[in-house]
Formats: sequence, structure tokens, C-alpha cells
Amino acid sequence: MSKPPYIRRCEPGEEASLFDVYFTAVHLVASRDYTAEQVQAWAPPDLDAELWKSKIREINPFVAELNGELVGYADVQSNGYIDHFFVSGKHPRRGIGSLLMKRILVEAASLGVSSLTSHVSRTAQPFFERFGFVIAEQRYPEVRGVVVPNALMYRSLS
Repeated sequence: MSKPPYIRRCEPGEEASLFDVYFTAVHLVASRDYTAEQVQAWAPPDLDAELWKSKIREINPFVAELNGELVGYADVQSNGYIDHFFVSGKHPRRGIGSLLMKRILVEAASLGVSSLTSHVSRTAQPFFERFGFVIAEQRYPEVRGVVVPNALMYRSLS
């Protein structure tokens, strides 16, 4: 019998595992809502490892660990912005995202922020809506020369 996922802060050296979470989330799950070209632009397999490591250290995410494997991660910044929120495509629909969101909400309260914002993929928008987020604006940013639509979503905490 497996234990429930455990949420904790990311530790140095776990960046490559988080890349796998990110990559599988985009390639195995978000690929239902995006074209192959968009998926490749968003999460290329040859993403610069040092750039990735730097980004993960900058955002200092919480990670979800399940039976010794990292299966999700999410961050919230001091201004209330959620930069990354990903659950492994190998572990979808197991409550991992909900546990991460609950931890993000606790962290946001401890930071004293009045609202949360995030640029949310088409795939994740219904999940964010279940946690009280609303779409403020549909966006069409370019990633590596390809338009990868998302939405700016917002949730008031007051």
C-alpha cells in the first residue's frame, strides 16, 4: 500500500527530477489541448539544464513526493504570482495537484498576499477554477517562436 503524497520544499539536486515532472505534464497531459508544435516549443527535450536549474532555484517550489519519487511541484512568489504548477503526466488525477494548491494557499496566507495570479494553460484552467480562480484575460504569448495560448487567472484571498 502506498503512502499519500508528501509536500515539502524542493532540495538542491532535485532539479532534473522536476524537469521530468514538467516534461511529462506537458507532453502526456497538456498535449490534449495543444498541438505537437506548441508542446515541443513549450517543453523541448533539450532545454538548457543550467538555465532550468537556475529557474527552479529562483522560484523555490514545493514538491510532492510519492513513494520516494517527485510527482509534482508548485511555487508561489512573495507578490502572489504562481510561476510553475505541474503534476507529472505519469501520475494524473490522484489528488497531487489539490495537495499542492492547498499548500500554496497556506503559503500565500503566511506571505500576507491579498491575491494570487498565474498564467494558466488551457489544460489547467478547470483545475484552477475549482480553487476559486477566475480568468482575467486570455493570452497568446510566443514561446520559441510558437504561440502557446494561456490565461491570466486571478484569485482574491481577502
